[in-house]
Amino acid sequence: MQSVNFSGKKVLVTGGAGFIGSNLVKKLLELNAKVVVLDNFETGKRSNIEPFFSNPDFQLIEGDIRDFETCSNALMGCDSVSHQAALGSVPRSIATPDITHSVNATGFLNILHAAHQQKVKRFVYASSSSVYGDSQVSPKTIGSEGNLLSPYAVTKKLNEDYAKVYNILHNLETIGLRYFNVFGPNQDPHGVYAAAIPKFIEKLTTGQEVTIHGDGNQTRDFTFVDNAVKANVLALTTSNFDAYGGVYNVACGEFFSLNDVIKTIKTNLDGLGVLHPEHQVSHGPERPGDIRNSLADIQLTEAHLGYTDPVPFEDGMLSYLASIFNRD
Repeated sequence: MQSVNFSGKKVLVTGGAGFIGSNLVKKLLELNAKVVVLDNFETGKRSNIEPFFSNPDFQLIEGDIRDFETCSNALMGCDSVSHQAALGSVPRSIATPDITHSVNATGFLNILHAAHQQKVKRFVYASSSSVYGDSQVSPKTIGSEGNLLSPYAVTKKLNEDYAKVYNILHNLETIGLRYFNVFGPNQDPHGVYAAAIPKFIEKLTTGQEVTIHGDGNQTRDFTFVDNAVKANVLALTTSNFDAYGGVYNVACGEFFSLNDVIKTIKTNLDGLGVLHPEHQVSHGPERPGDIRNSLADIQLTEAHLGYTDPVPFEDGMLSYLASIFNRD
């Protein structure tokens, strides 16, 4: 990926002020792309993209993907789009399925159709491992999906279906990326629907009680954000015709339990001298809609996108914690 250069290319990143989006924007600017960010700042943070404001190759459009005209205007002159805008969280989708649908389904279709109308060549988008639902197949392979377990999962599967249809009908080069439990810099630890890992870190360093839903033996293929960024760059630049219209797992191909994660975080925080001496870990009830075990098969991602040597969980965690606490 080192030889990739976006010089002369204009890329729209929806949700570019969010967690994964802002990390992707940073990489694209490093690779000489002209980057347009479309974000309504409902979950994204201005502070995530403030370092780019002085870059002449960066443009911010504050707007909502639920407005078609906004989508269309943002895509003018773009060669490609990486669609990261969404309302995440399985619990939130269960509590407010209408809002999740309006953003993740209607908003997605707006961007997709606007990309077609604006004659954008490449459409890369964020899907999710949640589309595997209750499938007991391990590792998770494309085609081994089970029953969907949440409105969030429904919207992500619908995204994949719409993208495939637009690839067939309009020859739009769509590529979906099924993220598996991404973590890393710019991930928000606050809010009722915040992701687990940044919450764990904050509570372990401030002496608050960490609550694990269930027994903690549920497993995930935790994926450092650099891997998600790499997959996006590869998807935006691949010339492999077989990749178009497809979806791909983005992960490491290894699993850890939540108990393992807590142990790893505690060990690293202790090494950095920031583990609070009065930290506590407890267990609560399981959350509805949660998947018990999740491990990705990344062979197809390797074969079609050239996605190799993902950053392992332990290395990613060490890098993440070092960035939070400004340690080399």
